[in-house]
Amino acid sequence: MPSYSYTATSQAGEKISGTEIVKTERELAQLLHKKGYVLTSVEEQGTGQKKPFSFQNFVGEFFGVPLKEKLVFTRNLKVMITAGVPLPKALDALAEQTRNKKLQNALKAVKEEVIQGQALSEAMAQQPKIFSELFQNMVKAGEASGTLEEVLTQLTIQMERDYEVRSKVKGALIYPSVIVFAMLVIAVFMLTFVVPKLAATFADLEVELPLTTRVIVGLGDFFSQFWYVVAFGFAAAVIGFFRALKTRWGKKLFDKAILKVPVISGIVKNMQTALTARTLSSLLAAGVPIVSALEITSRVLGNWYFREAIEVSSKEVQKGAKVSEVLGDYEHLYPVMMIQMIQVGEETGETTDILKKVAEFFEEEIDNVTKNLSSIIEPVLMLVIGVVVGFFAISMFQPMYSLVGSF
Repeated sequence: MPSYSYTATSQAGEKISGTEIVKTERELAQLLHKKGYVLTSVEEQGTGQKKPFSFQNFVGEFFGVPLKEKLVFTRNLKVMITAGVPLPKALDALAEQTRNKKLQNALKAVKEEVIQGQALSEAMAQQPKIFSELFQNMVKAGEASGTLEEVLTQLTIQMERDYEVRSKVKGALIYPSVIVFAMLVIAVFMLTFVVPKLAATFADLEVELPLTTRVIVGLGDFFSQFWYVVAFGFAAAVIGFFRALKTRWGKKLFDKAILKVPVISGIVKNMQTALTARTLSSLLAAGVPIVSALEITSRVLGNWYFREAIEVSSKEVQKGAKVSEVLGDYEHLYPVMMIQMIQVGEETGETTDILKKVAEFFEEEIDNVTKNLSSIIEPVLMLVIGVVVGFFAISMFQPMYSLVGSF
C-alpha cells in the first residue's frame, strides 16, 4: 500500500502533520476525520507531487451570489464532509459546480488561507462581503465544539427557510408589480402621444377647457416637449432613492414608512420576527453565547427598528436582563406571543427549541398571507386604475360634450 505524508487541522484549529500507510487518500481522510481532523494537503511518498486542497467553491458570496447557489453549496459540503471525502477533493468537486465568478474568486482566496493553516472560520472572516457574520460565527462555534457537520446542517436549514420565505413574498408581489408598471407605461404613452393630438383638436375648435382638462393637456405638452427631462428626472429619482436608503436617516425613514403600509407592514413584521427567531435559534444551537447571538442577529435583520430592538436587547442582557423583559418594550414590533414564548423558554431552559417553533409559526403565517396577497391587492389596484381612467376620460371628453351642447 502507498504511504502518504499529510497535514491536517482539527476543528479547533490545531495543526498536525505525519505519514500514514493507507490504500487511498479517501481512506486517509476518513481515518483523520474519525480522530477529529480535516485533511488539508496530502503527498504520496515517492512521487514528490503535493496535492493542495482547492477551496474554490465554498459558501458563496453573500452579496452578489444567489442564495440558492449558497444553499446548494452548503448542503453538498456538509454531505461530503460527513462521508469522509478529503476536504481538498470535496471543495474541488464543489468548485466545478458553480458558475458564479465572484464565488469562485472568493473561494480561491479562502483556499489559500486554509492551505497555510488558518481555520475555516478565520479564512472566511477575511472575505466579509462573501461570508456573512452569521455564517462565520456559526462555523467558528462549530469548530470550537467539534460539531461543524451539525452546524452546516443548521445553516442549510436556515438558508432553506430564508429562500422559501423570500421566494413566496417575491412571487406574491409579481402580479401587482406588473400591473403598476403597465399602468405607468400606458399613462406615459397617453400623455406623450395621445393628449397632444387631442389638445390640438381642442385648440382648432376653440373650445373652453375645464381645469382638469387643462392640467392633463399641460402634462401632455410637457411630456412631449421635454421627455428627456422626464427621463432624466425619473433616473435621478431612482438613483437618489437607493442612495438615500444607504444613509442612516434614509433607511430609518423608509423602514418607518413601510411599517405603516396596510398588509405590507404585517408581512414585514412577520418576516423580521421569523428571521429573528430562527437566527437566534441557530446561533444558540451552535453554542454561540446569548449576548453575541443577539449582536449577530441584529446585523442580520433588514428593518432598522427591529435591528435597534435587538441591539438594545443585547446591551440589556449583558447587564443581566432577560430577553423577554427587554422585548416587552417593543410589542409594537414583536408579537406578544413571541415574547411570551421566549419567557417560557427562559424559565424552562428550552429557549433554542421554542425559538425554532416560533420561527416555524411565523413562517407559516407568511405563507398564508402571501397565498392570498394577490386577491387582497387586486381590488385595490382595480379601484386605483378605475379612478385614474375615469378622471382621464371625464377630463378629455367633457370639452367634447360642451362643444356638442353648444350646437
